[in-house]
Amino acid sequence: MTTSPGDRLAELARAGELPGLHAVVAVRGGRTVLEHYGVGEDFRWGDALGELAFDAGRRHDLRSVTKSVTALVYGIALGEGLVPGPDEPLLRSFPRYPELAADPARARLTVEHALTMSLGLEWNEDPPYDSPANAEIAMELAPDRYRYVLELPVVEPPGTRWTYCGGATALLGHLIAEGTGRSLPEYARAVLFSPLGIDDVEWMAGADGVASAASGLRLTPRALARIGELVLAGGAWDGRPVVPADWLDAMLRPRLETDWGGRYGYHWYLESVDGLRMVAGFGNGGQRLFVLPELDLSVAVTAGNYDQPEQWRTPMTVLGQVLLPALA
Repeated sequence: MTTSPGDRLAELARAGELPGLHAVVAVRGGRTVLEHYGVGEDFRWGDALGELAFDAGRRHDLRSVTKSVTALVYGIALGEGLVPGPDEPLLRSFPRYPELAADPARARLTVEHALTMSLGLEWNEDPPYDSPANAEIAMELAPDRYRYVLELPVVEPPGTRWTYCGGATALLGHLIAEGTGRSLPEYARAVLFSPLGIDDVEWMAGADGVASAASGLRLTPRALARIGELVLAGGAWDGRPVVPADWLDAMLRPRLETDWGGRYGYHWYLESVDGLRMVAGFGNGGQRLFVLPELDLSVAVTAGNYDQPEQWRTPMTVLGQVLLPALA
């Protein structure tokens, strides 16, 4: 007899194979096939929240899964004609930096280079996220976050190589806010979250009051899984289009190779697991949104393994040893 996902998860948790796991919500074909909540220490960005008992109503940091959600919001704004298309010059949308636009090396930057994290600028997020040596933290501390990103030294032609870059997402967040005339959280609530029936949303902002397009979103795991369901449904919800289908097609098309050999589209990771196509959002600590179209499966995982070198292990164990054996 096949072990149920819930029983298998409990078995692995007892064996210590799922360290730091806070929650899992897996939905297949509109039906919840696994929902689990644990207990553990957590943080709201850098603020310690202590040990929490997680449940269906508790929001969780998504960290860099926020980037993938921002890409969905960008596609909606593009469909409304409010933001520039991928091929358009990036610095045209930042007219307050004319000296940067006049630099031939930077003039080649397009919106697509931000979407694919291939700006060719000197950006390093390897140091811990509590250190100003980390480029994203340095951006947050800068008096002008967008100038900080755009005036970084050019190290290679844009489009050459994928380099993980929260600054690229910050630029996209600015384009959304400027183009729509609304803050990123306000616009996202109106065009993405509300149509999905997601009301409990928090989008954290930096010291300058600007919402972090790269890592500031906090949602419940159920809400995150629902975003995966939207992707599975081709951008429609309850029969109504939310994200343009042509944007989803462009967003989930492989563009560049990641450092570990996976593929990257427009702010979404494109990989395979057990021979199945997977598109995913990844976040520090083990936050994951896995979408497996061939199984009609959306999986939201939240965890507390922030900055740990093997933080990927817990969510991949949930997917590969709990869900796929039962559902594939």
